[in-house]
Amino acid sequence: MANHRWPILLLIVVVLSCSPFFGHGYDFAAPGGGTKTAYLKVDASGNQHPTIPSTLFGVFFEEINHAGAGGLWAELVRNRGFEAGGGVAPSNIYPWNVIDNKMALRVDVMCDGASCPAGGAGIVNPGYWGMNIQQGKSYKLVFYLRSIGPVDLTVVLIGFNRTKKLAAQNVGVFRGAFTGWTKREVVFKPIMSDPNASLAITSSHKTVVWFDQISLMPLDTYKGHGFRADLAQMVADLKPGFIRFPGGCFVEGAWLRNAVRWKETVGPWENRPGHFGDVWNYWTDDGMGLYEFYQFAEDIGALPIWVFNNGISHTDEVDTTMIGPFIQEALDGIQFAVGPVTSTWGGLRAAMGHPKPFDLRYVAVGNEDCGKEHYRGNYLKFYYAIKSVFPNIKVISNCDYTDPSTPTQDPADYYDYHKYTTASDMFRLRHQFDTVPRTGPKAFVSEYAVWREDAGLGSLKAALAEAGFLMGLEKNSDIVEMAAYAPLFVNANDRKWSPDAINFDSYRAYGTPSYWMQTFFSQSNGAALLNATLDGRSSAHLAASAIIRSDPATGNSYLTVKVVNVADDPIDIKIDITGANIDSRFVSKKTEMTYGGDVMAENTFDEPLKIKPVETELKNPSSKMDVKLSAHSLTSFDLLLPKSGSMKQSRKTGVLS
Repeated sequence: MANHRWPILLLIVVVLSCSPFFGHGYDFAAPGGGTKTAYLKVDASGNQHPTIPSTLFGVFFEEINHAGAGGLWAELVRNRGFEAGGGVAPSNIYPWNVIDNKMALRVDVMCDGASCPAGGAGIVNPGYWGMNIQQGKSYKLVFYLRSIGPVDLTVVLIGFNRTKKLAAQNVGVFRGAFTGWTKREVVFKPIMSDPNASLAITSSHKTVVWFDQISLMPLDTYKGHGFRADLAQMVADLKPGFIRFPGGCFVEGAWLRNAVRWKETVGPWENRPGHFGDVWNYWTDDGMGLYEFYQFAEDIGALPIWVFNNGISHTDEVDTTMIGPFIQEALDGIQFAVGPVTSTWGGLRAAMGHPKPFDLRYVAVGNEDCGKEHYRGNYLKFYYAIKSVFPNIKVISNCDYTDPSTPTQDPADYYDYHKYTTASDMFRLRHQFDTVPRTGPKAFVSEYAVWREDAGLGSLKAALAEAGFLMGLEKNSDIVEMAAYAPLFVNANDRKWSPDAINFDSYRAYGTPSYWMQTFFSQSNGAALLNATLDGRSSAHLAASAIIRSDPATGNSYLTVKVVNVADDPIDIKIDITGANIDSRFVSKKTEMTYGGDVMAENTFDEPLKIKPVETELKNPSSKMDVKLSAHSLTSFDLLLPKSGSMKQSRKTGVLS
């Protein structure tokens, strides 16, 4: 497709870290001295309980840690177009390698017949630290070739160290030549499995052949749309209300020349040039482009939030007087998502297989750019241009309006709040939005996590502090409408950032405690928020929230109480619920996540479920319960409510009356 390069305009040097804010808090430890007693009152009376936004808890995808290329996007070939490096190093073919031969994009097979090595000469690709090839599954190979003479090729999936042939087929033209670029497709059905396989293309006959755009995909991708099934399912299991994409710093680029150009990520995959993500320092073929992000959001039932570049990178900026081309790019991108098939970019979306508009409601103007010289001027230009053409699109500003140093609030529907900090500070921040004004733009907590020493590669300590923070967001969901943990994914072979919610390699994946923590909140979206009050003596080490929710699978209603204990000691808690009929005859449940006394415990590939929620039946549920909270634990109590009598549930509001 056409090369949509942005003009080089005014360049301003700016120093920016992609790691935002720090904080301080009190000791993340116990009151000491053994078991204590705490008191929690939950008021479920009346029928005016506020409804938590259906978007409150979502996910944030950034192309970092090979999250998409070599991760969620199921493409097995790395550098499929031989273009890694772009115009700077067009001959960079890594990780392709040569089998007894010299090559660039052109392969000259110099041997012939018996003079060739066993298996022939050619090229081999190990994928992203090994291709996961499984017996009984099918894999589709697509590639383009041309030649100046007859070609006799063998395409083969080979095991680790090239010791086993998992599948092979012959492709060739034995009279004449592939005089023009010719597309070939092969479907493999391996006879053996190997999670560290490679793709090889070889010949035992002297020839000259060119290759381009070599793709190998499993046919059992998530909903048939190209996403690695196990990773996609783990995201879907969080039941996210939204998904923000594709970054993050990935959107900005260290330099504008390497920022994401969305128009180069759409259309036929073989025409996408790919680009070098210079913030996280790797090449992506952009197989997972803007269209695929929208498709994934639709597949998991989440609303898409598109983040686009606003003329600012980590290093250079475009002056506001020259921002027009960037604004047009953004308007075209919105049209691509929601425009009619008769429009230019809506027509391309339809041609790619989705005539119906995607459900785009939110866009973010840049990422972490508020403090830069031209951001506010650029932002206002974007805001008014978008509202004039797409008045229903909600616009998100980078400026954090909870920060007293933030200048006058510009027009915005939402403001972006990022927080990476210690466990004690994250737990303290459950009160961050208690005193925020209830008018004006609402908060979008698009990146949060405990990191560094308190987190390791994903600790229980980090997850518990984050749970306390999210309980604070639930209670302030009148002013906080969306929140997402970050980052979502890490390929363990290219860890650019720690911790991350989902760790994976070519064939395995596991969730960190922070991933499992989020499952406690997946049913809060759209639930009724109850007033849950802890006594002052215990609130330093406990956080709690309560909701009434409906289970769409069964039609049952539950009063759910969540409590996190960050102390070193167990705590007895007396829960007093008023205004709800809790019947001990009903089956209710308790779900707990803890791990003995090791608050720094982590999940691993060898022990992927060491720390996860454990569900048990709650004995003798009632409106007055005495229960024990384990040290360093997150616990929820799901109390089944009656369907008839005085406790009837409104189908419209989900609130009991």
